[in-house]
This record gives sequence, C-alpha cells and structure tokens, in this order.
Amino acid sequence: MFSPTFDPLGNIWLSAAVASVPIILFLLGLTVLKMKGIHAALLTLVVTLILSFFPFALPADVALASVVQGIVQGMWPIGYIIIMAVWLYKLTVASGKFEVIKGSLAMISPDQRIQLLLIAFCFGAFLEGAAGFGVPIAICGVMLAALGFNPLQAAMLCLIANAASGAFGAIGIPVAIIDTFHLEGVTAMDVSKATNTTLPFIAASVPFLLVWIIDGFKGIKETLPALLVTSGVFTAGQMAVTYFVGPELADILPPLLSLIALAALSTKWQPKNIFRIVPEDKDDTTRHSFGAIISAWSPFYILSAFVIVWSLPFFKALFKPGAPLDFTNLGWTLAAAGEQKITVGLGLINSTGTAILLAVIATILVSGKSLGMARAMADLKKTCKELWLSIATICFILAIAKLTTYTGMTKALAEAVAVTGGVFPLLSPVLGWIGVFMTGSVVNNNTLFAPVQSIVAQHLHIDPALLVQANTAGGTMAKLVSPQSIAIATAAVGKAGQESTLLKMTLKYSIGLLVFVCIWTFILASLL
Repeated sequence: MFSPTFDPLGNIWLSAAVASVPIILFLLGLTVLKMKGIHAALLTLVVTLILSFFPFALPADVALASVVQGIVQGMWPIGYIIIMAVWLYKLTVASGKFEVIKGSLAMISPDQRIQLLLIAFCFGAFLEGAAGFGVPIAICGVMLAALGFNPLQAAMLCLIANAASGAFGAIGIPVAIIDTFHLEGVTAMDVSKATNTTLPFIAASVPFLLVWIIDGFKGIKETLPALLVTSGVFTAGQMAVTYFVGPELADILPPLLSLIALAALSTKWQPKNIFRIVPEDKDDTTRHSFGAIISAWSPFYILSAFVIVWSLPFFKALFKPGAPLDFTNLGWTLAAAGEQKITVGLGLINSTGTAILLAVIATILVSGKSLGMARAMADLKKTCKELWLSIATICFILAIAKLTTYTGMTKALAEAVAVTGGVFPLLSPVLGWIGVFMTGSVVNNNTLFAPVQSIVAQHLHIDPALLVQANTAGGTMAKLVSPQSIAIATAAVGKAGQESTLLKMTLKYSIGLLVFVCIWTFILASLL
C-alpha cells in the first residue's frame, strides 16, 4: 500500500463506502447501464484514478505505475496464454482434426447417456482447459444437438457440466492470476491446493447429475459403471494435478484421462438398455480408423507434454535469479517508495503461453498439407481480432485491481466486511457468485474480489487460500447462469432469443450448487 492510510476519511465505514465505488460502478455499468465490458472497465478505471488521488492521496507516479502494471500483466502472461490457447483450438478445426475428434467421441457408444458424459463432461472440461471463454459450451452444445438432444436441453447440460471445470479454464488462468496480486500469505499454488477442499465434491457429483437430468435414477442405475469410472478418474486426477502440479493442467490431464478410461470401459461394457433421446433415432455416426483418431488428438497430446514440462520444478528453476535462463526474464521498476516497488516483468520463455506456442508450431509441422503456414497465420490474425476486446477488458480490470490495492481501498473494504465476523465464510462464495454473474468471468471475479477475501481471512484468522478458493468455487457456480454464458449457449444451438428460458432451466442447479459451497465453506472455516 502506497497511500498514507486506508482510512482517509477517519471513519472506516465511510472510507469503505468510497472504496466500494469502483466495484459497484463496474457491476452497474454491465447490468443497469447495459454497457459493453470494455466501456464499463474504462469508466471504472477513470473513476478509480480520481478516487486514488482524492481522498486516498496516492502519488501520481505510483498511480500511473499501477495502471501500467495492470495493463502489462493483462497482456503478458494472461492475454498471451488466451490467444495461444484459442489459436491452437482454431488450428485443430482448420486442419480437419476436430471433425475426427467429434466423430471419435460419438462412435464410442450408441447410448446417449454415455455420449453425454463423453462430450459435455469429459470433452467439455478439456475444451475449458484448452481454450475457455465459452468454447466448451458452444462446441459441445452443438455436438449434443447434432446427436439428437433437444437444443435447449443440450445447452443446459453443457452449462451444468461446466461446473466441474470452470475454475481452471484456459490453462488455469482463474487461479494462476492470484500470483499477479502478490497477496500476503497466499499464492496461486496455495489456492490450487485449497480447491481440493471443495471442488472435488462438485466434480464427482456432476456426471451423476447430468445422467439424472435426462434419465432419472433409472439412468444412474443402468450407467453406474460408466459414472463411477468417469467421476472417479476425473476427480482423482484433478485433485492430484491441482495439489502437486498447479492449476495449469487441472482441465487438461484429468478430462483426457477420464475420457480414455470411459472409452476403454465402453469397449468391454455397454448399458443393458441403450438409451436414445429420440427412440427411433438411428446412430449413423461416421466411423474413423484408430490411426486417424490418434492423429486428430495429437495437438492436445503435444500441448499437455509442453505444459507439463513448463510446470516441472527443474524447468522453473532454470529461470531463477542467476540461473542459466534468467536472462530471458525482462523486468523494469516503474515506481518506488522506500522499500516498496512497482515492477513489471516479461518472462519470454517461462510463460505458459510459450509452451502453448510451441504446441502450435509442432501441430502445424505434423499437420502437413492439411494446415499450411498461411492458413495458420490467418487464424492467428482472426484470433487476435476476436479476442482483443476481451483481453483489453481484462487489462483494464487488472489496472483497477492494482489501484485499489496500492491505495488501500481493498484493505478498507476488508476491514469493514470483517465486522461480519464468523458469518463471513458463509457469504464468501456468494461474493464470487455475484462477481461471475455480473462479469461472466472467473478471472475477472478473482481480480475484483480475491484481495478482499484474502485480507478478511487474515482478520478472521482463517487460511486466506480457503476463502480465495471459496470465491473461485462460488464464481464457478455462477458460470451456469451468467448472461454471457447463456448468450453463448443459446446462440450456439440456434435458439437466440430464448435466453430467459435457458436461464430458468439452469438457475436451480446453479443456486443448489452455490448453497452447498456456502455451507461447506462455513464448516471448513469453523474446523480448520
């Protein structure tokens, strides 16, 4: 904190009221004023700058440095990762591999309960980890609709399935972003480990919930082996990855492992009664050879291999001060006051985005004539054009977060909220739910509220990682019903204009999961 005090008005409630203006203004801009995200973020950034000068008395050079730091971190590594991930996905489509991937999933079983697990849960989670930003909801919704599912029901099922994976979308950015805040006593790895206290319950139950929705308890009974394999492998895999590796691969390896396990089971076992959404519907799935399937999935094998290497301790050690590759880390000091400094850094090689870039290059090379360099560069240009607004919005939101942190606004809010005492852990996930419902992004939600959650936790003598993960988990449950998710889902399945119908179909599941997260967080905070 660079301001003289976090309570410039001499009354913590008044100071907290002023400190809450940026958050309230941003949310009102998105909802009541119906502004685009980037416009709401820009307006909020201007107002936050004004407040940082008066009443919080932040020095002008520090204010400018805060904004620059937020914008740079939004572009690198976050924007870099997002663009590379979505580019890789587009290349799989351009090369024709994605059609084979879709066909390979549908041909595993004629039973549409199994297809639902394969596509909405396993493949949807994998797409969330590889690309995020609504890609799994759109793609998997279309796939289910093409297989005979009612379009709106297909959209709803994909939204619900996303509850198991939404916390780690786009190479784990919602959790990885925690490290950009430099919160006292909590790192992204701490939060990644802490998610094992709550999210495994969600991940384990979602496959059962999906089957129950379309075929009741009879469906659960008839597909129990598939449910146990899918749920068990995914949940165990995600717990192991988040605890020992970190958030980056939490939606890459576990979905792949569960998909492979379910496919292997299906070669030896099929439900006694084959379930079809439309009984007379015939399974006319295009068949692909084993070699074609292995080749089609190659971009994602390659991606997993590179990201695993980038996550290993020995690789990370190469970039530490004085290590052989330390020279690839560029850094600048933007402002300083005493021992406090505001710096920006660019890790040219050790960024996860570079791992994905290498996976992209390898994919282009192994794709041969089906994907030339000209087409790849055209897709990169298209990706940048499509995503620049989203990335710019993230940059401005990060700039706001930096300002609120360095001025002490975040601390003022936390001091006021801490008055709720032991009740706060019960409400902590609700804050995350509101953040994602309004912004449509777990990344933006954690940017806004993770610092508040961390400081309140310290006041209440609770592990900060517990409340930050509660913020993440609560926010993930809101992805089921956020306007952005609903709009993507209805547009993808050709039901634009029926957003309210889809919202009503999904809302009860979102609220039900949120209630569980709230109660469980309260219990954990009381016991731990």
